[in-house]
Amino acid sequence: MDLRPCIDIHNGKVKQLVGGSVQDQGDVARENYVSQKSAAHYAECFAEKNLKNGHVILLNQKDSPYYEATKQQALAALHAYPGGLQVGGGITAENAEEYLNAGASHVIVTSYVFQNGTISFENLYRLMETVGRQKLVLDLSCRKKDGRYYIVTDRWQKYTQVALSADILTMLASFCDEFLIHGVDVEGKRSGIEEELINLLGRWNQIPITYAGGIRSFEDIDKIRKAGNDRIHITIGSALDLYGGNLSFEETIRYVQSI
Repeated sequence: MDLRPCIDIHNGKVKQLVGGSVQDQGDVARENYVSQKSAAHYAECFAEKNLKNGHVILLNQKDSPYYEATKQQALAALHAYPGGLQVGGGITAENAEEYLNAGASHVIVTSYVFQNGTISFENLYRLMETVGRQKLVLDLSCRKKDGRYYIVTDRWQKYTQVALSADILTMLASFCDEFLIHGVDVEGKRSGIEEELINLLGRWNQIPITYAGGIRSFEDIDKIRKAGNDRIHITIGSALDLYGGNLSFEETIRYVQSI
C-alpha cells in the first residue's frame, strides 16, 4: 500500500470538493477547501516527500472560461514533478501526448472511454495506439445505484450503464496499467470509506488500484489494507491538514510507510 497524493484543480485553483457536486453549468461546486497556493507548490511538496503516482485532475470542461487557467496549473504541476504525477480530466487520444511530454507519468481517462453510457472500444484502441497500455490509467470512479456501483463520467455527473464487477475489471485491465477509483458518494465528506466497494476491489486485485473517497482516519486505512491485502493504494484529500482537514499529512505518510 502506498499513499498517493492528489491535486484537484477547479476554476484555476487547487481545491477539495464534495464528490458529485461539480456542475458544468456555472462552474460551481461545493467546496471543502480552496488553497491560495499553486498546484506546482503541492507538486514540489510531494516530490520532496518522494510520494509518487499521485493524480492531478482538471475539473473544468473544455468550453469553460476557467479551463485554460486550470490547464496551466496542471501543466505547471507536471513540470514541477516530472515523472511523479498522473493527470486526468478531458484527456483524449488527441491531447494525451501533450501531458506526457509535460512530465506526466500516465494519463487518466474516463469520459473519452465511457461514452453514451457504455464502453467505447474504438476510443480505447485509439488510446492504446497513441499512449500505450503502460501509460494509461482508467478512472472507474463510481456511485451506488440499485445496489450496484456504476461508473460515472463528466466530473461524476453522469451515470453509465457499466457496473463494476470482477469480469469488467478483468476485461478493462487488459487495456491499462492501473485503475483509479473514487467512491463518489463519500468523496470529500470525511464520513468513512465505501467498504462494500473496497471489498469488491480487494477480492479482484490483479493490477494496481488507487482508491479515494471518505478516508478520515488510520482505522479507515487499516480497513483498506486488510481488504486489499496491502495491494490497494490510497489517496486522501479533504481529511488531510494539507487541505484544511484534521489528519496530519506528515503522520499519515509515516503511518502508511510503517504498515
